Order: sequence, then C-alpha cells, then structure tokens
Amino acid sequence: MSPITASQLRSKYLAFFARHGHAVIPSAPLVPAHDPSVLFTTAGMHPLAPYLLGQPHPAGRRLVDVQECVRTGDIDAVGDDTHLTWFEMLGNWSLGDYGRDEAIAWSFEFLTGELELPVERLGVTCFAGDAEVAEDRASAEIWRRLGVPAARIARLGRDDNWWGPAGATGPCGPDTEIFYWVDGSPPPERLDVRDRRWVEIWNNVFMSYAKTAGREEGEKPGQKPGQKIVALPRGSVDTGMGVERTLVALNGLRSVYEVDTLRPLLDELRGMATAPHERELRVLTDHVRAACMVIADGVAPGNKDRGYVLRRLVRRGLVAARRLGLPADWHGRAVNVVAGMLGEAYPEVARDAGAIAQGIREEAGRFEHALAHGLRVLERCAVLDGKAAFDLLQTHGLPLEVTRELAEAAGKRVDEDGFRRELEAHRARSRPARPAGTGTFRGGLADHSAAVVGYHTVTHLLLAALRAELGTHVVQRGSNLTHERLRFDFSHGERLRPEELARVEARVAGWLARDLVVERATMTEAEARAIGAIGAFGEKYGAIVSVYAIADRATGEVVSREFCGGPHVASTAALRGRRFRIAREQGIASGIRRIKAVLA
Repeated sequence: MSPITASQLRSKYLAFFARHGHAVIPSAPLVPAHDPSVLFTTAGMHPLAPYLLGQPHPAGRRLVDVQECVRTGDIDAVGDDTHLTWFEMLGNWSLGDYGRDEAIAWSFEFLTGELELPVERLGVTCFAGDAEVAEDRASAEIWRRLGVPAARIARLGRDDNWWGPAGATGPCGPDTEIFYWVDGSPPPERLDVRDRRWVEIWNNVFMSYAKTAGREEGEKPGQKPGQKIVALPRGSVDTGMGVERTLVALNGLRSVYEVDTLRPLLDELRGMATAPHERELRVLTDHVRAACMVIADGVAPGNKDRGYVLRRLVRRGLVAARRLGLPADWHGRAVNVVAGMLGEAYPEVARDAGAIAQGIREEAGRFEHALAHGLRVLERCAVLDGKAAFDLLQTHGLPLEVTRELAEAAGKRVDEDGFRRELEAHRARSRPARPAGTGTFRGGLADHSAAVVGYHTVTHLLLAALRAELGTHVVQRGSNLTHERLRFDFSHGERLRPEELARVEARVAGWLARDLVVERATMTEAEARAIGAIGAFGEKYGAIVSVYAIADRATGEVVSREFCGGPHVASTAALRGRRFRIAREQGIASGIRRIKAVLA
C-alpha cells in the first residue's frame, strides 16, 4: 500500500462514516466557548457533552468529525515515539442511536477494509469490571466473532479501559481500545500493552454512565459527594482515532515525528540547528506546532490559565532551541512550515502566520530577560532556596527545569523540595472555598441547576446590551458561570465609562423585568446568519445549527438571537425579582474586557 497522508486519512474517515449515515460536523475551537472546567478541548467529546447527556443535536443522532486537541498531562513524555501536545482526533458519534455492535463492526471494517490493515497485527482491550460496573463481556465477544484471537483481547481495569468524565462530572463509560503492532517483526501471540510496539490507534467509548455532582439521594452519611456513578437513560457512543498514531501504523513508521504533519517542521529545524540533538528537535517540533495552533485560536502567553500553558510550551521550546543553536530568525521559518503543513485543514494558522511568529518572537524576548534575571539571582547564592526558585517562576515565568539547568551550568544547586513547598503553599492560598470547576456551566456537561441556567441566559442579554451600547464589534470571547455570579469576556478596545456601564446594567435589568420568552430553533448556518444570529468568537458551526432567541411575547421584539447549545430558562419570568448588578469591569488582554455580574 502506498503511503497515506493526513489529508487522505481525514477524507477517507469522513467519507466512510458519511456513507453510514453520519453528518459531518466541523472541528470545535481549541478554547471551549462555554466550558470553564477545562482550559482546552482535549477530546472530541468536549463540544458534544450536552448531546451525550440527551440534548438533541441540530445535525442529528449520528455525527463524524476531525477534532483538534491539546493535552499537556504527558508533556514530559513529549519527544518519544507517540506523545504529542497538539494532535488530531477522528471521531464518530452515536447520540442514543447505534451501540457497541455497530461501533465495533465499523471500526474493524474501516481499519481492515478501507485502510487494509492486517487483522493479524491488531489487538484489543476491554473493560475488566469493578465493584461499580460489570465486566464488558459483550465487546470481547464481538471482537472474537470478527476474528481477533482470544489471546489478543486483554481485559484491563478502570485506569486503562474507562473514559471520562472530561471534567469533575459528566458522561463516562467503559471503552474498548484497538492496538496495532508497529514493529517490523511478527507480532507476539498475546497482546501486552506495556510493550510500546503495540500502539493504540482507536478507542470506542460506550457512554452509558454519568458521574454526578453533589450529594445524591441514598448516599451514605460521610460519603464524598461527586463520586457516584449512575446509569444514563440513553447510552451513546464516543470514538476517537488519533491521526498521527494511525499514520504511523499505516505507513510502517517508527514515530509520530515521521508523519507529514510533523516531519517537514522537524527537517526544517534540523537544517537550521548547529547542535542537532534528536530529542530536543522533537520537543521543539511538537511545542512550536502546538503553540502555533493555540495562538491561532486567540490565546496569548501569560501567567494564568491558558496563557500560562502557552507560555510554558513556548519557553520549553525556546530552551530546546538554545540547546540546538538555532539562528535568530528561526521563529518565522518554523511558523511558515506549520502554516504549510496544516493551513489547508486549519486556515486560521495560515491566515495569521505573521502574527503567530511575532507572538513567539516577543515571548522569546521576554524569556531572555527572565533568563538574565535568573543568572543574576544565582550569582548571589551558593544554593538557590525554594522561595527564590518559586519567585523566578511566579514573577519572571522561569520554569523549574530551566532554573535547574542554569544552576547546573553555574555549578550550583536548587532546593527543589523547598520550591515544591512554596508551590503548594501558593496553591493553597489561591484555592477558593469551592473547588475549582464546581458549579460552573459546562455547556450542558453536568450542572443544569436553576441558578447556573439562569446566569447562562443572562449572558445572552448582557451581550445584547453591550452590542446595543458599544457597537456590533462586540463579540463573546469566553464565559464562566457559577451559582453565585457570571463572568463574561468580550471584545472591546477601551475601558467602559461609568455611564456606559450604568446603561448596560439598566438595559439588562429592564429586559429581566419583562416576560421575554426563550425559544430554540434549528436551521442551516446560512439561514441563521440571514436572520441575524451571532456566535462565540472563533466558533465553527456545522451545516445545521441550534439558535436561541429571546423575544417579547406581546410585541414580537427579538432582544437576542445567538448560536448556542443551551440550556436556558423558558422565559425571563423565572428570573423576575432578581436584581442584575455589574460588580466589576476590567481589561484582561489587548482588546478584550471582562465583566463580573450578579443576580441579587
């Protein structure tokens, strides 16, 4: 079989499942529009969480997509043959339609038929069961009927064959994973997932359970809330197939760095390097590609949340670049290669290549200043104590691994135990009384309490008021909802004057005092745009979309019309008697403002 490219694999996958009745939907943004429980989209199920819990999807009950993802949990493993921070996942979805029989049969058919992988090189794992959920014998039996020998069907526990929830709560369930023997030698008779020559390429998750939040009826006294697994009334199927790992299997490669969405960048960096260390080349290749995609999604380096993740990626890459001896202009050349590799599938990275390179270049300048400060601190001491090491991280953005490297080069030592104590003390001081993520709106993932749903509806009114007061350039750039308040980020270049805030506040309060009905409709994106629906910044929409309108029953006046997955109150009468008050307005980034507000 001739080599297959990432573009060809994406096309084959989408076409195969489209033939089996699946609607093709676009990749969601890396930054979740309504999900503060996670910093980035780490799996294809994140944008679909409301629908996995039962909300109808405008495109139907069978879906297929290619989803870009970011994961940093295994960042220290990046540079080996399989781990990446930014990657692509192919996914097909059943929202209460088909089950494990069809899901497993289609995955087998696609691999052995469409992609011509020999069944002799496949192995699978199934959930072994535990005290809460029974063994998944049904999946094992299906695989046996399809021709996978019993020795190649491993039964593993919760750590290996259970997926989800993505956040603290939400849909979850047992999975069956497909492995491929990538070594040139004949595969062993028995599957052993500890052998790295067995590479996982596909995962079928049967979302038949949910992890609940808060105390449930019947829980024993003293039982920790949020740990209860309950059966869902309607099961769904969530699958994931890694593009890069599958290309390794298809093309007989040894690592993900040989596929066509990584190899050109690796080669470009190797050509510029004066000290070409392979591990450093791989780390820099991964981190530059990931940083480009994150910046293209509107994130800037910073000291908190997504900005900190991006800063860490860029600065780890800059450390690798220093060791490789790259020239001063390497940023622009590397970004142009990423744009060439991924610009067809993700046009934003090609469109914004100049700005992306500039963002990395500016962060490199800030990093050089931090390095210089770190060296001055080291000159003054024999051992860098934990407080000083933590200050280099907290104030100057110098990661511990970089501080350690500087100290070793100077023949000195860092008190890493003291650093960890300082870090934990900082986390304890920063930790709110309510655990992070508890009670926040997760796009329908878990918390549909009246308080959170009410606040979500109010964000629509707030956006409408801001656009009416400031202009139609205002679009949503993020939101975070708890039981006590809303936090809403929006595009605007200047601080709001007190009189502007007062008018926005009065406009929202006036709408809440009326009986405005909230109605959902599905239509094509073109139809939604034609009637004035607006969406979140950077959001990508499918052919059929869900639109929520907030309108006056008596006059027919439409106050707000937005692309949204819900949920919402049925009418503003549910919020009557609550006083809307803006507690704070502030800038959080260039051209982006934030409002915190409460319903008193």
